[in-house]
Amino acid sequence: MACKLARKENGMLRRIVCISVLAGLTSFVSLAAVAQEVVHALAGTVSSINASAKTITVKTDDGSEGLFNDMIDSKTPIEFDPNIRKDATAASEFKSSGVRVIVYYFGYGSVRTAVALRSLGAGPFTLTSGTVVNFSNGERTLSIKDNSRVIKTFNISSDLVVETSTGAGERTRFRPVKGDPVRVTATMVNGSATALFINTLVAN
Repeated sequence: MACKLARKENGMLRRIVCISVLAGLTSFVSLAAVAQEVVHALAGTVSSINASAKTITVKTDDGSEGLFNDMIDSKTPIEFDPNIRKDATAASEFKSSGVRVIVYYFGYGSVRTAVALRSLGAGPFTLTSGTVVNFSNGERTLSIKDNSRVIKTFNISSDLVVETSTGAGERTRFRPVKGDPVRVTATMVNGSATALFINTLVAN
């Protein structure tokens, strides 16, 4: 009798374990199915637009692969800051070549998909890499020491876009500390150098 009871208990235990495993797998699959693509940003100049192939080629400031596929599947779930999205044009609707832009994209390496682009205007533009010397959120100014050890100060535009390790975001996402490496795309506004896009870099 004890043996039969033990076998029954073992069988029930196996069924419980199997059910638990299946439930765990189902939860994992469900989470994977709703996982969102994180939208990142970079700056560059649009070289060409191929409407037939649905691709955009960009001369990127960071030297990365510049060929982007247009996002044509609107059902792809993405994590895209609505405050910067409203100022951008969907990649499939962007028609201007030869302009400086911020590209919003997801993916890695040579397999990247452009979600939207934002024109930065007529310029002229400067591109400065260096390390943070001082940042004042109240005064909206950023000072960095460039690669020639010259300190340069930028105003922060109200519609600044910042690229961080967790994706692209608005000005409030920029919280640097002294020594942080950054790359600043800027233009002159009312006689002052003004940052339009800041890429926070990984320290060596």
